[in-house]
Amino acid sequence: MFLRLAQQHRQFVQDLVMNLQALAIVLERRGYLASCYTCGDQMNSASFMVSLGENHLIRFLVSDYGITWTEMRDDRELMKLEGAEAVSQLQELANIIKQPVQTSTSHKTLAKRC
Repeated sequence: MFLRLAQQHRQFVQDLVMNLQALAIVLERRGYLASCYTCGDQMNSASFMVSLGENHLIRFLVSDYGITWTEMRDDRELMKLEGAEAVSQLQELANIIKQPVQTSTSHKTLAKRC
């Protein structure tokens, strides 16, 4: 049973890393500064960051050790979430970018919602 759970967790982390990479690409295409770095080719960890402007930064870390969402403004930590709450917040970010691209207000809309 535990070996099966460990394998499911590894698969979850790999899926999450692939989705983070895709999210970074979409955000970059929308004009945001975004990046997703992984270590090695096994996709077992990633560091995702996006700048929402006006010194507003989101950092999402995923590895076998855990998952964290950190939101910062002016180099101060506003919010830190872990586990399922962090993934839910990431989904909120993904939902926002699914909306049609608007003019220059799209950056402001995303920054206000996050």
